[in-house]
Amino acid sequence: MTDQTPRITGRAYLDLATEAIRRTGEGQAGAVAEAGRLIADSIAAGGVLQAFGSGHSEALAMELAGRAGGFVPSNKIALRDLVLLGGRPLETLDDPFLERDPDIARQLLETVPTEPGDVFAIASNSGINGVIVEFALLVKEKGHPLIAFTSAQHSAVTPSRHPSGKRLSEIADVVLDNGAPYGDAAMPLPGGGAVGAVSSVTSAVLAQMVVSEAVQRLVDAGHTPPVYLSANIPGGDDHNLALEARYAGRIRRSA
Repeated sequence: MTDQTPRITGRAYLDLATEAIRRTGEGQAGAVAEAGRLIADSIAAGGVLQAFGSGHSEALAMELAGRAGGFVPSNKIALRDLVLLGGRPLETLDDPFLERDPDIARQLLETVPTEPGDVFAIASNSGINGVIVEFALLVKEKGHPLIAFTSAQHSAVTPSRHPSGKRLSEIADVVLDNGAPYGDAAMPLPGGGAVGAVSSVTSAVLAQMVVSEAVQRLVDAGHTPPVYLSANIPGGDDHNLALEARYAGRIRRSA
């Protein structure tokens, strides 16, 4: 009798991730176009892309802000900003459940140099944690366009941890579904549980699709997109510093 249990191998994950990227990218074309429009409109008007993700979703904020091929007018927002910029003690970051606390969202947002024309992107696979939902509500209260990167499947079946009962996807103007399954990991283990997370890979692809869309819209409108060159190529530093000077006081590059 042949063992029909799927093999948990690098090749198996590659096949799974490749299919997830194709399915997610093609299925989110409309949302990608709309998210690209919001970002392009903001940057064309002198705005900044503000990107926030807590927990592992901070990787998505890093994908959108302060990297080669990405927009210079961008900020990465992280929970550590409460300590680095908000005056909270270092011990604040010892709390493993910090991202569930909605009460810190207002102070976190106050650390961000924002102007009315800025656009926000918030990433959360579950879309349910207190700081994420409260931060999103505050962003919309201030009138900013909001783009969400989240797992529709996971969020739909998981209760919100915010007092309002809302999820990130219910607050954002545009929702990009990263296609990750409930629990994120996609290859089941024989004894229970799973390995092979999907959200980081698909969200990164969606982020780069959105940036590409925004850049093309800026080009079509006659603008020169303010995009970083790699600092590790000749001329990269000079190019980047000249662009950063245009946004002095509005963008930051913290750890």
